[in-house]
Amino acid sequence: MADQEFDPNSVRKSIDVNAAQDVAWKVFTGKMGAWWPLAYYKIGKANAIDAIIEPEVGGRWYELGDDGSTCQWGSVLVWEPYSRLVVSWDINADWQYDAGLKTEVELRFIALGNDRTHVELEHRKLDRYGSRRDEMRRIYDTEGDWGKFLEAFARVAEA
Repeated sequence: MADQEFDPNSVRKSIDVNAAQDVAWKVFTGKMGAWWPLAYYKIGKANAIDAIIEPEVGGRWYELGDDGSTCQWGSVLVWEPYSRLVVSWDINADWQYDAGLKTEVELRFIALGNDRTHVELEHRKLDRYGSRRDEMRRIYDTEGDWGKFLEAFARVAEA
């Protein structure tokens, strides 16, 4: 995914993590609540206490509120431990769940030896935001920045 020409319909970020490939995968998919900034990046009315990816194709990706409520973010499209994950991101430009949106976030976990992993993220199909595509691309690239999320994930994976 690296070193490709600019694509107005996608955002690409990557990071090298000082953790084995399986560890990086498990922290990303199984301990999201430990690194996702739930106090700021949530859509539910309740305080979010976890973010969960159900470990199977068709599984839900959602936030869990302190009152037991759930707010879906998307679903699992590809589940290939420990190398590849694709989830739909079904949060519209008004920050509400929209089952029909279906933008995609793909992650690749590439082993760089025993204790290092290169993680590539691509958020694509941003054209599905229609007239708000450029606004949402800017947010994912520089403001709500997938890169900052990857840095937070890496800190937990390396701990």
